Amino acid sequence: MPPRAFGRLIKPLVFTVGFTGCSFGTAAIWQYESLKSRVQSYFDEARADWLEKLRPQKQGDVRKQVINIWWNSLTEGQRTVTGIIAMNAVVFCCWRVPSLQRSMMKYFTSNPASQALCSPMLLSTFSHYSLFHMAANMYVLWSFSSSIVSMLGKEQFLALYMSAGVISTFASYACKTATGRLGPSLGASGAIMTVLAAVCTKLPEAKLAIIFLPMYTFTAGNALKAIIALDSAGLVLGWRFFDHAAHLGGALFGIWYIWHGHEVIWKNREPLVKMWHEFRSRRPGGGGNGSA
Repeated sequence: MPPRAFGRLIKPLVFTVGFTGCSFGTAAIWQYESLKSRVQSYFDEARADWLEKLRPQKQGDVRKQVINIWWNSLTEGQRTVTGIIAMNAVVFCCWRVPSLQRSMMKYFTSNPASQALCSPMLLSTFSHYSLFHMAANMYVLWSFSSSIVSMLGKEQFLALYMSAGVISTFASYACKTATGRLGPSLGASGAIMTVLAAVCTKLPEAKLAIIFLPMYTFTAGNALKAIIALDSAGLVLGWRFFDHAAHLGGALFGIWYIWHGHEVIWKNREPLVKMWHEFRSRRPGGGGNGSA
């Protein structure tokens, strides 16, 4: 591939726009379905709890109760990102299988010079070759999960996270193509930068600390400025230890979403939800003309 073959970015750009739209559209429908079934689920759970009390306790119930207690102790944000962390762990284990190396390099690393351009933009977001890299990313995601999900809700958060992975990868593609510094990238850092930037933009006065230096605290707004400055310097100076373009792309997307994106994308979902409601109402057993 020529160093500056910008024509190869057209397909990834279309994929980025389409995937982002589908992510938020799916999240809007998912939220609609969740709200519609919440009352029924409440009564079903109440009846199940009542029947459970009438049944004699089995030996295996103790382990089940411990797991339930642990799960219920988590915040909604922590429960939401548990699946993301599990997927990253599975992909990390796949990197350890020699027979899968060729497929992992093709589909789970993003590279504008690769034959596979679009699917790696998403799959590489769940891919880590280094245990330290994965542990660091998942720790940051876990730490900010409660704040971001309480701000956006789990449906909107997942749409934002998935879209951020693709958008940050496209930023990486564009930078690599422009500079001619081609090479594979992987990791959830771009998507996590979106989460971090969104929280820091929404709550700039919140106090943060580094895990190994808890005695030093700083505001979320200052932390975001420092991260953006560091990645900007790395991009200008050509540092290659991190994918600074993906970091910056993710951070700018997170800032934009809090300032404008929420209004532009999420608050304009009503026409889609209305279409989905009418579609469900016309189906047999779709709930008639009732509304959620």
